[in-house]
Amino acid sequence: MIIKGKVWKFGDNIDTDVIIPARYLNTSDPKELAMHCMENYDASFIKEMNPGDIVVAGNNFGCGSSREHAPIALKEAGVSCVIAKSFARIFYRNAVNIGLPIFESTELVDECSKGDMLEIDSDKGIIKNLNSDKVYNTTVLPEFIQKIISLGGLKGYLKKELKRREQNV
Repeated sequence: MIIKGKVWKFGDNIDTDVIIPARYLNTSDPKELAMHCMENYDASFIKEMNPGDIVVAGNNFGCGSSREHAPIALKEAGVSCVIAKSFARIFYRNAVNIGLPIFESTELVDECSKGDMLEIDSDKGIIKNLNSDKVYNTTVLPEFIQKIISLGGLKGYLKKELKRREQNV
């Protein structure tokens, strides 16, 4: 899968309350959640970002509570993927479950800037900064995780798997 987008840069320890403030957790409507994505960190984010843009952050992205609202808000807002130095384990799993691609790259995070254009080849584990022509490596996700993400998350994966099993009976 090839992903291209403009960088939105964030720091370390971006917790789930920053991604989607707790005061909006009385809804599970993805569109409502997206309207408030990152508003406490950068109020311009949701107004200025474009579908396909990429969130780049430091260490421990998605720490805090285990709510799946955070990756849902990012995905519904139009974020194509998140690249960070590291992810909180529960955020990582929730992102996979809802089909939000995530990648780790310390070097890229240190060297890119807000507004840079990136191209990610998830099959090869390569990230290219189109502004600087610099290439970075990231871990290639296991095939089953790539499949879950490509089918829009765990629900899509399970639907396809159940359909496949029904046809084989």
